[in-house]
Amino acid sequence: MQALTLDSLGSLRRSHGCGEVEPGLLGREVTLAGWVHRRRDHGGVIFVDLRDRTGLVQIVFEPDTSGACHERAHHLRSEYVIAVRGEVRRRSEDTVNPALATGELEVFVHELRILNTATPPPFPIEEETGVDESVRLRHRVHDLRRPPLQRALTIRHRLVQSVRSTLSELGFIEIETPYLARSTPEGARDFLVPSRLQPGSFYALPQSPQLMKQLLMAAGFERYFQIVRCFRDEDLRADRQPEFTQVDLEMSFAGVDDVLEVLEEVTARGCLEAAGIELPRPFPRLSYPDVMARYGTDKPDRRIALELRDLTEIFRESGFRAFRQVVESGGIVKCLPIPDAEELSRGEIDRLERFVRKELGGRGLAWIRVMADGSWQSPIVKFFSEEERAAVAAAVGARPGMVVFFQADQAARANAILARLRSDLGERLGRTDGREHDVFFVVDFPLFERDDEGRLTYMHMPFVAPVEEDLDLLDVDPERVRSTHYDVVMDGLELGSGSLRNHRSDLQRKILEIMGYRPEEMDERFGFLLEALDAGAPPHGGFAFGYDRFVMVLAGATSLRDVIAFPKTSRGQDLLLRAPSPVEPAQLEELGLALAPRRERP
Repeated sequence: MQALTLDSLGSLRRSHGCGEVEPGLLGREVTLAGWVHRRRDHGGVIFVDLRDRTGLVQIVFEPDTSGACHERAHHLRSEYVIAVRGEVRRRSEDTVNPALATGELEVFVHELRILNTATPPPFPIEEETGVDESVRLRHRVHDLRRPPLQRALTIRHRLVQSVRSTLSELGFIEIETPYLARSTPEGARDFLVPSRLQPGSFYALPQSPQLMKQLLMAAGFERYFQIVRCFRDEDLRADRQPEFTQVDLEMSFAGVDDVLEVLEEVTARGCLEAAGIELPRPFPRLSYPDVMARYGTDKPDRRIALELRDLTEIFRESGFRAFRQVVESGGIVKCLPIPDAEELSRGEIDRLERFVRKELGGRGLAWIRVMADGSWQSPIVKFFSEEERAAVAAAVGARPGMVVFFQADQAARANAILARLRSDLGERLGRTDGREHDVFFVVDFPLFERDDEGRLTYMHMPFVAPVEEDLDLLDVDPERVRSTHYDVVMDGLELGSGSLRNHRSDLQRKILEIMGYRPEEMDERFGFLLEALDAGAPPHGGFAFGYDRFVMVLAGATSLRDVIAFPKTSRGQDLLLRAPSPVEPAQLEELGLALAPRRERP
């Protein structure tokens, strides 16, 4: 066998993608280029699956057709980069591959150019892989060759084109805002950038362009959008990254209905044009109190056909002290009824109880099983009065085979635990209504909530406008004030959120005052915004889509890392680029910085 020499592409130019070889090309010559996906030697004839972005096609090297090409094909290995010229032929019936779009055809090669060799890939370039994610991220170049990631990033491209064209048609102007800004309180920790020219001062990478887009409204641009990178230094999870992309928009002289009409158009067209998903319209609008009551979360997957039931009033004066004391302390009693749950064994219920305690921070998991004869099996039923038992049965629609899980706790924790059980058990037991996708708006959020110390703070951000009818409540009962905030939820994920903004400085100052800001603090932190509002800001509102999350839903992925080209791990590391990394002492000195010994957390 001759030593392998590499070729140049030269004048050989690709005529088709590998996945574009179709019956209309039968008998014609094509030029293809791509990566060797798999090579098979069948007793002289060599078969190679050639792969590029468009798909796979089988190419054939016969010793009688082109001896030189056939001889060189012996050198080919997985992931070699090649270009070939050959004739498209139909496969014999017994060799058709129905799993491939090109599976009825093959290309008989009479010219081969080996453009580059390749080290053996660390894992197969396949649809699915059981390789640990850290290995995939370390070898991201190979991982990105896999079909699921190729599809996801193609959907990402199509979605951004759809968003741009839709918003442009609706009269929005794309305007860029700076990455180097100042730190503002928006709910998460900022990434800080030291200033060499202003020693001791720092820029902050923007968590969102919120304030800047409000300034653009005050400046008279009326309709703005931007596909923008944002940064938050927070703990990570499957649907969260330290740097992410938002589709950001703002519009003047708009009410809630005006903004929601734009959001529906962008969402519906994006789904159709990027992924071929046609959504029923108009999108339903659900109130925040309603979704929390029925599902325990403001971003439920409504395709799961299970709902929560509130039993608080039944146990307000109960003889069952465990439930009554929770109600007396301001908590709630709530349950998740699951019909026809015979497959949930006692062992599985015990495992769920441990999961609630150890993983979800609950006090426990009370339960009732309705037996075939209508009797109740449960450690707690002996504490119920006959009236309470009848009331619970009516509330949950008790029938044989049903299992009911209870939570008695403060509302936030009880809802969170039952919402998690609803999601996990609903999927595991197949309790879905058959719809492929579900999208809706959530409206009527509270403006304020209590923090861990019991102080009033904003529920979403400090610039959200209250519902006009509730303005009088700001002075007497601010916790009852509804906000103009709204969310778009699809398949159990929040695609994004927005609101109308406070366009008057007196109202903005009032809300900051309720949250405990002194006048001098308002001017120090938000003076530039308050001045802009005083300059004649119009009524305005907007929205920000979590673009990566939107793509994740359309691609059917379970992690943001599968729809971002070069993501970070859960520890914020880029394993491919080996970032973050130490820097030279001279760089720190130039910035006036010195590293202090890291203190251990208590």
